[in-house]
Amino acid sequence: MDPAITIPPLNAPALLRAHNLRPRKSLGQNFLVDAATLEKIVAVAQIHPNNEVLEIGAGLGSLTRYLAESARKVIAVELDPHLLPVLAEVVAPWQNVQIVPGDILKIDPANLMLEEGYLVVANIPYYITSALIRHLLEANRKPARLTLTLQREVAERVCAPAGEMSLLALSVQVYGKARVMLRIPAGAFYPPPKVDSSVLQVDLYKEPLISATQLPLFFRLAKAGFSQKRKTLRNSLSAGLQLPPSEVQDLLESAGIHAQRRAETLEIEEWRKLAAACSESMHRFLSSGL
Repeated sequence: MDPAITIPPLNAPALLRAHNLRPRKSLGQNFLVDAATLEKIVAVAQIHPNNEVLEIGAGLGSLTRYLAESARKVIAVELDPHLLPVLAEVVAPWQNVQIVPGDILKIDPANLMLEEGYLVVANIPYYITSALIRHLLEANRKPARLTLTLQREVAERVCAPAGEMSLLALSVQVYGKARVMLRIPAGAFYPPPKVDSSVLQVDLYKEPLISATQLPLFFRLAKAGFSQKRKTLRNSLSAGLQLPPSEVQDLLESAGIHAQRRAETLEIEEWRKLAAACSESMHRFLSSGL
């Protein structure tokens, strides 16, 4: 974004009142309105003039305007039909913004006419965080980078190392490098949420760390392993996969993994070895629909 360009502040309360609207808690509507924070998000998103940007949950268009000043094209997706007239009014001066009504979880990014290497920048409600990230990372046309504003706790959990891993962290880190870029106080939003937020950035690898043929098996194993976090891998995989504990122990040993370890301690490479061991030696595993 050109530092010489000044975008006027957005008075979210007045704008909503003018359209007889209120933020909808059911949709997690906390509008990011602090100008300094909006500028920082665009800066860390590393948007170049030839980039196409997919914005999810455009809301009142506060961030959309900054994206439009930096990118060649902005596809702004908004779920709430009540906000669409407001959004159209706010972004009217920018001809490179295309508003798309709808639920991003039901939209294939390929159908939005986005080119390979597009960027995703979004302020997303916490309740769709996991589903949204998975939807974008598994799409046929993947972005090059995600820059997402979400709950601070969730952002930190996504970046957790082995030893503190979660299924969400594993599901993201197999596709790209995740980092927390900014911390955003609750006061930067209207209305302010009860918790602070962070900007999570995920730079996608050219190929996932697990081969495409092994990914379904990898996720099946990971879901089973994390389904009962307090149990050892031997027991959680046995319950989750409905296999005898002795058979699971043999699989773990063949992958070089101690059966008494827990899912959060495994590195991605160890999950890869476990998936390979299952694929090679478990006909029963494959015949169960995997």
